[in-house]
Amino acid sequence: MDKSVEKKIGRNIRILRERAGLTQEQLAARLQTRGCDVTRSALAKIEVGQRHVYPDEIILLKEILSVSFEEIFGID
Repeated sequence: MDKSVEKKIGRNIRILRERAGLTQEQLAARLQTRGCDVTRSALAKIEVGQRHVYPDEIILLKEILSVSFEEIFGID
């Protein structure tokens, strides 16, 4: 995947997380309770584009943050 795309998705996830009033630790905990093994450190790497975000993680992020796929991917 193009690094600029990963960075854009990560930035969007950070913005959406902050808008939801969640810390990285809180969001990671919510992902973990729903069966997704994402640590705070892994979430931090996703947010800066250093780690891939997987489809199952995207689906859970959408549900937990109550956002659309368009908001996560930055589709206009």
